[in-house]
Amino acid sequence: MRGEDEDTGKMFSYISAERRIPADHPLRAMRQMVDAVLKELSTRFDGLYAKVGRPSIAPEKLLRALLLQILYSVRSERLLMEQLDYNLLFRWFVGLEMDDPVWDATVFTKNRERLLGGDVAGAFFEKVNEEAKRRGLLSDEHFTVDGTQIEAWAGQKSFQRKDTPGNKPPPDDRGNPTIDFRGEKRSNDTHQSTTDPEAKLFTKLKGNAAKLCYIGNVLTENRNGLVVDTLLTQATGYSERSSAVTMLARAAHRRGKRITVGADRGYDTQDFVLSLRQLEVTPHVAQNTTKRSSRIDARTTHHQGYALSQRKRKRIEEVFGWLKTVGLMRKVRHRGSRKVGWMFTFAAAVYNLVRMRNLAAAVT
Repeated sequence: MRGEDEDTGKMFSYISAERRIPADHPLRAMRQMVDAVLKELSTRFDGLYAKVGRPSIAPEKLLRALLLQILYSVRSERLLMEQLDYNLLFRWFVGLEMDDPVWDATVFTKNRERLLGGDVAGAFFEKVNEEAKRRGLLSDEHFTVDGTQIEAWAGQKSFQRKDTPGNKPPPDDRGNPTIDFRGEKRSNDTHQSTTDPEAKLFTKLKGNAAKLCYIGNVLTENRNGLVVDTLLTQATGYSERSSAVTMLARAAHRRGKRITVGADRGYDTQDFVLSLRQLEVTPHVAQNTTKRSSRIDARTTHHQGYALSQRKRKRIEEVFGWLKTVGLMRKVRHRGSRKVGWMFTFAAAVYNLVRMRNLAAAVT
C-alpha cells in the first residue's frame, strides 16, 4: 500500500553518526590515517597556542574540515560551513557531535596565519609520507619532476603599470572598471597586479593566453606515483628547472645515494643536466631535438631504466589533473605565495591520502 507523506518532526534520533556511516565507506580508512598523522602533530600544535585564555577550536578539527573542502571540491569556506551544518558525513569526519554548533567562516581567516606560521601544511605532508614509507609504498631511488601553472586570484584588469600616478581619476565602476589595454605593451618588468603583486603574467605554451599565475612544482616517486616534495614559485621561464634542482638536492641529501629523475623535454638544458650530475642525480630527461642537439647522450639513453623512467614520468600528470579538477588548484582562492604554497602542499598531502587509500583497497 502507498505510504503517507507526513512530516512528523521527530525530536530525537537514537542512531549515532558513527552508526550511520557505512563500514566500507572510503572516508573511514582515510579518517584512520588522518587521525594518526594529527596525533603525531599534537606537540607542534601545542606550541602554536597560548597556555591560558579561552579555548579555541581544535586545530585537528580545522584541518579535517579543510581536507574535506579539498576532497569534495567545496569552493568556499562559507559553503563548507553550510555543508558541515547538515551533512552527517562531514560532521562525523571532522569530529562534531550531532548537536554541536558549526563555526563562523571567519574562523579559518583568523587561524590561517597561525597555521601558516607553524608550517602545519609542510609538517602534515611529511607525516603522511612517513606513513606511506612505513607501508612500503615509496621508491627511494626513482623519481619524476614537473611543474604546472596555477592561476592566481587576480584579474587581468588588476595588472597595471607600476609607475601609475597616485592622483589618477576614480574609476567609472569600482567593481568592474573600464580599462583599455589596446596598443599597450604589458610585461612583468613594467606592470604588476594590484590584487596579488606576487603573481606573474606567464604562459608555458606559445599561442596560449598569458595569465596571472604561479608555478606549482612536484616531485613524485615512480613506484606508486605519490608526491614526495612540493615547491610553489613565481612564474618565470626558468622557475621549473631551478625548483627541480632544489627538490632533487633535498631528495638526494635525505637518501644519501644516487637517484634517477624523469622529466619532459623542457628540462633538457645544459645548465639543468649539469646541475643534476653535480648532485649525483641521473637525468632521465626526454631528449629535445627540435631545434638543437640534446644534452642527454647515449650514456643515459641506452640503459633500460631510461625507457622505464620515460614511461613512468607521465603519471605525474595524474597528480596535476587531480589537483586541478578536484583539489581546487586550477584557480586558487588565496593571495600571496605563502598562502597559495600552503594550500598547494596541503592539497598534495590530501592527494597522497586518496592514493594510499586506493592502493590499500586494491590489495584487499
